[in-house]
Amino acid sequence: MSSCAFSTSTLRETLPNHESVCKKPSEFKKNCISADVSHMKLTWRNSMTWKQTGSRLKCRALDVKNTDAFLKGRLFQLDDVIEAQQFDREILSAIFEVAREMETIEKKSRGNQILKGFLMATLFYEPSTRTRLSFESAMKRLGGEVLTTENALEFSSAAKGETLEDTIRTVEGYSDIIVMRHFESGAARRAAVTANIPVINAGDGPGQHPTQALLDVYTIEREIGKLDGIKVGLVGDLANGRTVRSLAYLLAKYNDVKIYFVSPEVVKMKDDIKDYLTSKGIKWEESADLMEVASKCDVVYQTRIQRERFGERVDLYDEARGKYIVNRDVLSVMQKHAVVMHPLPRLDEITVEVDDDPRAAYFRQAKNGLFIRMALLKLLLLGW
Repeated sequence: MSSCAFSTSTLRETLPNHESVCKKPSEFKKNCISADVSHMKLTWRNSMTWKQTGSRLKCRALDVKNTDAFLKGRLFQLDDVIEAQQFDREILSAIFEVAREMETIEKKSRGNQILKGFLMATLFYEPSTRTRLSFESAMKRLGGEVLTTENALEFSSAAKGETLEDTIRTVEGYSDIIVMRHFESGAARRAAVTANIPVINAGDGPGQHPTQALLDVYTIEREIGKLDGIKVGLVGDLANGRTVRSLAYLLAKYNDVKIYFVSPEVVKMKDDIKDYLTSKGIKWEESADLMEVASKCDVVYQTRIQRERFGERVDLYDEARGKYIVNRDVLSVMQKHAVVMHPLPRLDEITVEVDDDPRAAYFRQAKNGLFIRMALLKLLLLGW
């Protein structure tokens, strides 16, 4: 449902030269997706210059001001959740507050009906356990209903050659919000541009996984007690891991953060993330020594080497797998307050002996996904 997405309250000097394109001439939609500029928060009353261009509308933001944007009853600032760059610290803090409210609902208010009458469609073109089930659980725990296809690539009209755009146009006629996982990077953006209802990116190939990053940052805050001044070690498949890419984008919102990249040579973090972190003043360092990094970090964020991203290059997969494993030896050098996180599923990159250590946060992390996704569904469908 995206056309213009802005999510900060300060305006960069370069923004007056940036034009956003809105899909509908009859309706200025406040949110678009752009990886090239910081996303600014706009109000419906912001001064705009509008220029009709065929069936599309160009709009230029002239001024942005702070508002009581998070008051009860206000619209959510985003129409879709597609990439981590859409969020700023202010919105993140507000979302986390709603997630804490969702924790209370989940524990004490079973049978909540705030989303009664709403239908969520889940379109998953890749396998999923935690993401799909947590979204479906989130919707049902708030009184909504779910339309689902577990393997949309095989059991939908995509198997007959239907385009993603046609699928989205069809599914939006049956539902109020779409949660989609796709094997192609950028597919969620295409879906959002096509749809007139909210779209949530539940992972698009090696691209991004913004709701995972939200629950990761939420978990770090809950476990460590702060987000400024932390040190995070990202370990494993950093080239193909959409979770670590989205997490890096969000960590860049905070002050005095340092990120360590620990990975086999064939799956090193890509330059676009390194360049982004540098542009935001975030310190980062590549290391081949997991033990040394683990001794310094507040968070060791382990990921699996993703066999499905290597295609026929089994030799490269075999070269990467098993090189960095979190076990008791790694725990022995970690600080007492530090935690081990993992987006799951795991293979052998975290040994089961780690599970009983209180610093093993990955199952608590998975549970937090329910609260974050409950919050996002509430915000996208009802607002603050």
